[in-house]
Amino acid sequence: MGSPRQSEESSPFEALSPIDLDTPATEISTLFDDTLDNLLSDLPVDDQYILVTGGLGFIGSHTTLELLKAGYSVIIIDDLSNSYQDVFDRIQQLAFQFHESNGTEMPSLKMYRHDYRDTVSLRELLHQYRLPSRWGSPKSKVGGVIHFAAHKAVEESIRNPLKYYANNVSGLIDFVGTLGEYGIKTFIFSSSATVYGTLANSGIPLKEELCVHRQGIFKNDDGSEVVLQPGCTGITNPYGRTKWMCEAILADLAYSDPEWTIVALRYFNPIGCDESGKLGEDPKGIPTNLFPVIVKVITGQSDQLHMFGTDWDTEDGTAIRDFIHVTDLARGHIAALNTANEGKLQENFRTFNLGTGHGHSVLEVVSAMETVSSKSIPRTAAGRRQGDVGSCVATAARSHNELAWKTEKTIVDACRDICNFLGVSGRSS
Repeated sequence: MGSPRQSEESSPFEALSPIDLDTPATEISTLFDDTLDNLLSDLPVDDQYILVTGGLGFIGSHTTLELLKAGYSVIIIDDLSNSYQDVFDRIQQLAFQFHESNGTEMPSLKMYRHDYRDTVSLRELLHQYRLPSRWGSPKSKVGGVIHFAAHKAVEESIRNPLKYYANNVSGLIDFVGTLGEYGIKTFIFSSSATVYGTLANSGIPLKEELCVHRQGIFKNDDGSEVVLQPGCTGITNPYGRTKWMCEAILADLAYSDPEWTIVALRYFNPIGCDESGKLGEDPKGIPTNLFPVIVKVITGQSDQLHMFGTDWDTEDGTAIRDFIHVTDLARGHIAALNTANEGKLQENFRTFNLGTGHGHSVLEVVSAMETVSSKSIPRTAAGRRQGDVGSCVATAARSHNELAWKTEKTIVDACRDICNFLGVSGRSS
């Protein structure tokens, strides 16, 4: 099925020369920095960039495509550990077709193949995009960063926690430290609903205020006030703990330095793919998300779907999740980026749920896919996986009100787009 992949050794990664960073002077020239700010805002579209780590992965590739459609130039960092080189070509082709049909200019798209934790390569890359600055803070053509490069499999995190802490937490610390040296301080963090831990099973709506990183006052719907304390409740796996730790680190960073603008986006279960059918979810290794597993059954690569847990406290016994179409999710990241860059955030560290606000059970999703694909999906009950929770649904009011964002696509849309992806690209493992 499908076209052969390009060699994973081929890459548009450019040879970069060593850098020689200026030592910042202690005196600050406000006038000079204001002039540079104006210069940056007046740069043509193809001379301003958004840096996307993990930009060839499932969510990263769709976000990169939507950024290009929105007129942003994009720099991708991806080590291809869980993605493929030909995804770059697909993104580029789809973005070009979009701009050609709309009579608009195609932004720049560049890709660098290395681990985001490779500080030497990162410095060489960022050096190319810096702007001259003799006094005050350094300046860069990179107007913001969207960070997806994290390990994300719950079960693997339980078996190999150090791998997750090293990449997700230690890697983030070094990464934002280097970004700050180059004056890049707008940061969109791909977080997770796992930060809510066992609160997901409490039956209450998962509001952002249930997991905070600084003490504060929250007003309930009835007008009563509650003092919020930082911390987390019952996170069930190392993956979730890494996401919570990263949020806490970023919150402390923003508190310590008001020049930073940081958004943490907590989302749930991304599904679907681009409606073109030319870009979808294609992980290396054994997939753990529901839809890639369903696809393997539909295409005959697996005999049946194992439904982990059929005795949850839900209507049909299967787990409930807030499934969100990946295109909606990608646009949510852009809405957060726009709000941050426009200076409209209520505080310089802000968390948002990205979700539909209602859940679907695993069995409902399987039934929808059977209807859309006209194919039977053999399935069998299996025991609950360690670290799983029974229900996880967002309250997305904050995103609606502050980011002017909401989901537009349905479960049926997601199933239809996946079938289109399978029919057009005919992928196999």
